[in-house]
Amino acid sequence: MPHRATHGISSDNNMLKHLYIKNYTLIDELDIDLHPGFSVITGETGAGKSIILGAIGLLLGQRADAKAIKQGTDKCVIEADFDLSRYAMQNFFIDNDVEYDKGECIIRRELTASGKSRAFINDTPVQLSLLKELGEQLVDVHSQHQNLLLNKQDFQLNVVDIIANDAKELADYQQTYNQYQATARELQTLKDDIERNRQNLDFLQFQCDELTQANLAEGEQEELEQRSDVMSHSEEIKSALYEADNALSTEMTGVIGSLRTTISALKSIDRVWPDAKELTERLNSSYIELKDIAQEITAKLEDTDFDPAELDAVNNRLDKLYDLEKKYHVDTVDELIVKRDELKHQLGNIENSDNALSELQQKLAKLQAQAQKEADILTKHRTKAARQIEKDMQARLVPLGMPNVRFSIEVAPSTLGANGQDRISFLFSANTSTPLQPVSQVASGGEIARVMLSLKAMISGAVKLPTIIFDEIDTGVSGKIAEKMAEIMQEMGQNERQVISITHLPQIAALGATHYRVEKEEAAQGTVSRMKELTPEERITEIAQMLSGSDVSEAAIQNAKQLLRL
Repeated sequence: MPHRATHGISSDNNMLKHLYIKNYTLIDELDIDLHPGFSVITGETGAGKSIILGAIGLLLGQRADAKAIKQGTDKCVIEADFDLSRYAMQNFFIDNDVEYDKGECIIRRELTASGKSRAFINDTPVQLSLLKELGEQLVDVHSQHQNLLLNKQDFQLNVVDIIANDAKELADYQQTYNQYQATARELQTLKDDIERNRQNLDFLQFQCDELTQANLAEGEQEELEQRSDVMSHSEEIKSALYEADNALSTEMTGVIGSLRTTISALKSIDRVWPDAKELTERLNSSYIELKDIAQEITAKLEDTDFDPAELDAVNNRLDKLYDLEKKYHVDTVDELIVKRDELKHQLGNIENSDNALSELQQKLAKLQAQAQKEADILTKHRTKAARQIEKDMQARLVPLGMPNVRFSIEVAPSTLGANGQDRISFLFSANTSTPLQPVSQVASGGEIARVMLSLKAMISGAVKLPTIIFDEIDTGVSGKIAEKMAEIMQEMGQNERQVISITHLPQIAALGATHYRVEKEEAAQGTVSRMKELTPEERITEIAQMLSGSDVSEAAIQNAKQLLRL
């Protein structure tokens, strides 16, 4: 049975309400509530923060490794409880035949030491791909490696499209573009076929003429083979018919004459022997039948004359048919007729190919014009959004310690592609003396972290990113800048979102509404990681330690209180 959390869950409509992890690497059991708004997770390096992220990653559909199961155990369970009441997700569950409860959605992943992995949504077993699809709608994990996305064209284009709110326009364009691509492939195939057929035109015409001139008829071969067989045995047939005719019709000794005599004899006694009458009737019936057979044999005997010329003609026709069948690799005249009709159709297509080619070319031109028109609309939306993003990013980055920052989005023309005709480039300069260049090439690690946080904050305002987890996005920053970054995350967490930041900076940790600490400890079963929600007093001590190290001074305590605004 899945684990169910029943204690201390907030009634607020946050997304990730509860996390349960059992037997995952250094975690023997973690059973913790999570809260809405902005939360922070701190802990020394190596304490297990990345382990918790790894467990969440498995819930989001990442590949599993049996080595992740805690040593000495045979099964690992990771489970999360979400509240979907603020999000219209019912159709996802209906479409995938999974039970829906807007107040509680439980996703679970189980791994066994044998390497087997199972996934569940509300106790319904599902494919990992479906768990991943749902997970992408529930949690966005931003780790340091995601900063590399700034170098990706598709990520930059996606950011612009989100702010442009052009999903419908993009879908319309992609539908037209896909039709354009399909028509282009169809046109090329037709051109290839026309070229190949025209090269073989004379040969195809010769084959068609040959089969047409053969005057083929269905069933002809079987009839000719029968006639040839009969004529080839005409003498034998005629001799047998002559012998049968004699046996039946010879005046004195033939069967018919004898039968007539027998009937007369029986008739002569039918007055004195009543049984004779019935026998006479039966014999008379046989006499009539035999007389009819004898007449038919006599007629066939007269008609059976051997004509060598006719036999030659039949055999010559058969030889012609056999030669054609061999030539065209078929076994019957009916197949030759099919081949002839196919050749006629092929020749007809060649004759009509110019019309078909012209029609497809016109269709392609119309689709290209339509795709171009819709791509122009996308470009217009994206250009407008780019200017909005530039303004928004400027306003966000200046308070983050970059007073002379310039952030620009280049919307450059490109050939029509799957996403339109625009090549998007994020350009960046931290000061007035440095020219604008692609952000990934000129921004430092700390600057990129601030750019990505600003982008995430901006995107989250346009798209419902319900739960966002930042994994040490504060790398490369400190002091007042870190505090400003924390304020951004705090603001994000106040807008019906849940923001969780894994941080090593006290300025960020101090602004969290909820504070968790991850730590390692030695237990009877070995080294284990723990995570706990800190009380207000524990929080002061934790932030003081982050400020001054393990020896917490009174000054550090006061400094921590000041950061906590106590």
